[in-house]
Amino acid sequence: MRYGDGMGGFGSGRYGGRPTADASRKVDLAWMMRSGLAVIGRETTGTLRWHCGGDPAGSISYRALLSEAGNERLVLDYTRETNGEREHVLQTVHLTATEQNFGGKRWWMICPYLGHRVAKLYMPPGGDRFASRKAWRLGYQSQRISERDRPFEALFRLQKRLGCEQGWEMPIRRPKGMHRNTFSALEEEYWRLDELCAVEMMRVIGLLR
Repeated sequence: MRYGDGMGGFGSGRYGGRPTADASRKVDLAWMMRSGLAVIGRETTGTLRWHCGGDPAGSISYRALLSEAGNERLVLDYTRETNGEREHVLQTVHLTATEQNFGGKRWWMICPYLGHRVAKLYMPPGGDRFASRKAWRLGYQSQRISERDRPFEALFRLQKRLGCEQGWEMPIRRPKGMHRNTFSALEEEYWRLDELCAVEMMRVIGLLR
């Protein structure tokens, strides 16, 4: 497993030379089971697809082999291209289950590199195999946001939720169908965040001066 510092590709998510989980391709076993892409007691095949900014950002084939008790596994089938050379990869990920206090089982993947149970596996930009977040030493984009940027990020998320153009001092509007009380609470939060953004901008101006 290696990480190519010179490669870009899926998302950006770089900070200090390291990738983030948010910018990585992800295999989420619980989501696959909820979506019927992997079914206990059966063998299923299909395709996992990723998007970045609404645009296609890659896909892989898979087989979920869950019909043989004690030997449940995912087989990830994909092709990588590095410096013009193509590599066909068949990566086997073993599965295990733990009993839950309220009944039933919770299923996990075994990280192919560290051997611990995980809910998700990742392949960051430039990576060559799927592995756990710990194996790749991935952070989250929210952990990379400076304290100064947090109000702006929160403001942009609120604007996005309302379907409005994102940006500081960009107006918001109540979406069709949203209850007035709900919008009123969001509008109050918008003005609170707008004020925090103004404070941070004044600090930046003060530093520039």
